[in-house]
Amino acid sequence: MTDCGNANTAICVLPHEINGDHRLFPRIKNLQQYYRQHFAREPEFFVCVPGRVNIIGEHVDYSGYPVLPMAIDQCMILAVGIDENNNLISLRNLENHKYPNFDCKLSDIKINLPQTGGPIWFNYYLCGVKGIFEILSGDQRLYGMTVALSGDIPPASGVSSSSALVSSAVLATAKVHGVCLDRKRLAGISAQCERYIGTQGGGMDQAIAYLAKEGCAQFIEFYPELKTTSLHLPQGACFVVANSLTQINKATTSEFNERVVECRLACRLIAFHKKFNNWKMITKLAELQDLLKCDLSDLEDIARNLLKKDHYTRAELCGIFSVDNDEFENEFLYAHTHHMQTFKLRPRALHVIQESLRVQRFRKICSDDSVVESKLKTLSHLLRQSHESLKTQFECSHANLDRLVEISDEFGVGARLTGAGWGGCIVALCDSIEISHKYMATLKEKYYSELPEPIFDELQLNDFQNVIFATCPREGADIFTLSSYV
Repeated sequence: MTDCGNANTAICVLPHEINGDHRLFPRIKNLQQYYRQHFAREPEFFVCVPGRVNIIGEHVDYSGYPVLPMAIDQCMILAVGIDENNNLISLRNLENHKYPNFDCKLSDIKINLPQTGGPIWFNYYLCGVKGIFEILSGDQRLYGMTVALSGDIPPASGVSSSSALVSSAVLATAKVHGVCLDRKRLAGISAQCERYIGTQGGGMDQAIAYLAKEGCAQFIEFYPELKTTSLHLPQGACFVVANSLTQINKATTSEFNERVVECRLACRLIAFHKKFNNWKMITKLAELQDLLKCDLSDLEDIARNLLKKDHYTRAELCGIFSVDNDEFENEFLYAHTHHMQTFKLRPRALHVIQESLRVQRFRKICSDDSVVESKLKTLSHLLRQSHESLKTQFECSHANLDRLVEISDEFGVGARLTGAGWGGCIVALCDSIEISHKYMATLKEKYYSELPEPIFDELQLNDFQNVIFATCPREGADIFTLSSYV
């Protein structure tokens, strides 16, 4: 059994040497060659940040509740060089036909968000650079950076491709400037600076990126402070990730931030009815639960009783809170949400509370050695309950995700959407490697073969690489150098 002892998160991320035995060695060597071609020198170090799949606990982190993700094989890799005589940052992507080259002066870094469409790829990287620059002392010298990137995390698929890019930039920029930060601090900076791109995430993606441990899922708590506990998954458990191929980018649409607004308004409304003087400042249900000194089941009852309607209009909430429209917009709304006129508070809050109860139960079952019979069956049922809530109460599913879950039901495997939703991937729990192979074959037959023929033919040609795959928990972010013997 893999050692799931908790890693020391208070130690800085330091480089270590790898050789040809490392699983990422072929990709790193390929990226090294690409870096040489573009910069005519050797990179000084490599950064690796994994993608993630959230097993259970969706859309609860920004309400302060725990999640249960694991890092996956797919990752972002950087080859990094330091240019002490230049104040430029130069980015080269291995997929340069999709992601054009980027160069700018360090003094000219700006993150411009377009009115329509998503941010240009390099803006995610600049978020991470800016995040580190903001904690440097005023007299700290800034160094130029030459960076080549290679990513195999499917973009806009709910497995944290954008957060991996931001986090890798944070780690690389810190290393270049000699800033020694522990993993928790790096995760916090990465979560904070990703908001420059316009998303109001809760920190799960960045936490698992830095704090993941190979062979273990991570139970990640956010309130009252970030804390991780490694968790053994049941013997035989095998997770399959299947991409619906419906892409969604949180930074290009309003849906994600709308859900954050609704969850925080629901929390404020309960706090208001409970007559907390500082109700405006109570934005996370986990904090509210702590203040009310109740358990999650009690909080569910309170939410049902005090959130009397599914829908509240802006005018109704302004009347309840005794605020005008300008104050409502300035204090309660975020980027891409100022158009909102109707807020679904009751179903959003109930999803968060019930999903958090499912996370509690999932963790308890995994940790309880006395529970053996039907353990995986019960966990699979929790995944299926999670999807139904995300579909009906949180309304963040998609017809293609629902179809994948339906096929999973027919096969007898519990599955749910993972990530923000509105597209992207599902995660499914199988009880053996053998079953996972049969399950993946079924999805290829009943879902992917129904796609337009050119798409299906291309998937087959690439052997469905990074579209449907079994995965096990991988390690978190790391810095590598290559052995002089390779």
